[in-house]
Amino acid sequence: MNILAISGSLRTVSSNTKLIQVLSALAPASIKINIYEGIGELPHFNPDLDGDEPPQAVQEWRKVLQAADGVILSTPEYAHGVPGVLKNALDWIVSSGEFVDKPTAVISASPLTTGGEKAHDSLLLTLGLMTATLVGSSKVANVNMKLAAGNLAANEELKRELQRILSLFA
Repeated sequence: MNILAISGSLRTVSSNTKLIQVLSALAPASIKINIYEGIGELPHFNPDLDGDEPPQAVQEWRKVLQAADGVILSTPEYAHGVPGVLKNALDWIVSSGEFVDKPTAVISASPLTTGGEKAHDSLLLTLGLMTATLVGSSKVANVNMKLAAGNLAANEELKRELQRILSLFA
């Protein structure tokens, strides 16, 4: 199974990026995690550019989504919402339909006790509109305390939760 994992953060030391790296390391042999790092390359969404020949970065984004058997999105919360770069990436997909019936899991992670709940809820609304098939979701509170150096889950509860998310695709 080919799962596309996307971090909603562009930060080099992003805990959400670390989470998808941990997911990749925890994945059983039957699940291949491909980490997509191109959302920062997408132009600002403009419906006028979304014609027969959308920008090359958009075409590539859509191709990797089409090729995936499922998607895992890991997002931080920024100003009580989904970071602009992730929302922009999703806006490019609304009219083309790559998320229609696509098995999708959502993780929000925050150093706060809320686990990024506002971004989480907002992302679920967007994916619902796009008719993604939500297979599961998780809010990870106090994420910085649950990750160790080397992008490993230092917390057994977090490790089990990430394994649960992976099992939803099996």
